[in-house]
Amino acid sequence: MYWSKALRFTAITDRFTRDRFFRLRRSLKVLIDDDVPEDLRESDKFWKVRPFLDRILQGCRSQTRPECVSIDEQMIPFTGACPCRQYLPMKPNPVGIKNFVCATADGIVLDFDLYQGTGALLEQVAEPEGLGLGSLVMARLCQTLHRGTKVYCDRFFTSIQGVEQMMKKELYVTGTVMKNRVAAAVQKLLTDKTMKNAGRGTSSEVSTEDGKLCVVKWYDNKPVLMMSVVHGTQQDTCQRWDKKLKQYVSVSRPCIVREYNLKMGGVDLVDRMISYYRMSARTKKWTMRMLMHFTDLALANSWILYRKDLTTCGAPKKSVMQFLEFRMEVARTVLAQHHSQESDADLSEVSEEEDNPKQGKKRPVPTVPHVSVRRRANAHLPEMISLKNAARCRAAGCTGRTRVRCVTCKVFLCLQTDRNCYTAFHT
Repeated sequence: MYWSKALRFTAITDRFTRDRFFRLRRSLKVLIDDDVPEDLRESDKFWKVRPFLDRILQGCRSQTRPECVSIDEQMIPFTGACPCRQYLPMKPNPVGIKNFVCATADGIVLDFDLYQGTGALLEQVAEPEGLGLGSLVMARLCQTLHRGTKVYCDRFFTSIQGVEQMMKKELYVTGTVMKNRVAAAVQKLLTDKTMKNAGRGTSSEVSTEDGKLCVVKWYDNKPVLMMSVVHGTQQDTCQRWDKKLKQYVSVSRPCIVREYNLKMGGVDLVDRMISYYRMSARTKKWTMRMLMHFTDLALANSWILYRKDLTTCGAPKKSVMQFLEFRMEVARTVLAQHHSQESDADLSEVSEEEDNPKQGKKRPVPTVPHVSVRRRANAHLPEMISLKNAARCRAAGCTGRTRVRCVTCKVFLCLQTDRNCYTAFHT
């Protein structure tokens, strides 16, 4: 679509042709296969893209750790042959590679781990005895969290053994839980039939003898079973839709349900952002699908951080770029940096021409580089060009002429005692 006449995008089409793009994508590799030892290939199923994944993971782990985080599954859609393909029927993209993600309530990814089987998790977790797959994943993703962090997860990850191990590390878990994992507590709670007869908003609680762990059952449209270390049955009210009355009614609910609903949607928010402008080009290579997905994840993370920073600074909403505009600006920045490294013969020229008053001739003028290139202070050095007639200064508002040119930007700028356009142009 970028190369079509109707939707032509010059920032891309001026750099390379469509056939060259497909050739580059077909030949893209992250590392040289012969440099990877045999034992690493056997232990890591995703070794072909591991350097790229480590770079994305490094950026995620460098983010500030908040007080509350959520852990959930994420599917990387792919139906071709790959080392570890999974099927999750309840997901929007049920077939693909499973990725376990730790994120904030705002949708900022803090850590992730690709599923390669239980054996790979056993090697990364300390004291894995007696823990199921969900608890192992939770222990792995909580390694970079601070003490006192509240962790929210769904019933796949929640178990009594896993919650107790997290309590030893001063990490406090809240989440839904399966009945068979808390069978003794379920026997002490109200039955489903009793709660249904009592009506919506009915709740029941049972806790351990030391009071550190509680199991709460709440009846809404159906029974909901939850486990928590920090929340109990303190009640509040919420508005729920009544099908019979066809209107919203006030229903009593435990605070554990409210906190879970507020803090649990971080991973779903990331998935939603990625789905808006997903790199969904067809490919039979799982490596290409991984590169596309984690590039999308990095862009989504960056845009959420960008929007959060501008909101903190009090910037008006009109000045905040939308997600698509942000992605295009990132592409322009990368293309501009690549453009600055090309030789003089490869530099593109604009149709604008400059009149020479002495010779009456016209000299082609190179395009002004992108602002991201101009502000790399360590890359800009002046050079004197032996021109018979001085060139016009390219700084905005300056009408002077000079023979000083920037080595990187390839534009002429004044560098005099009374007028320093060279510094103003690069800052």
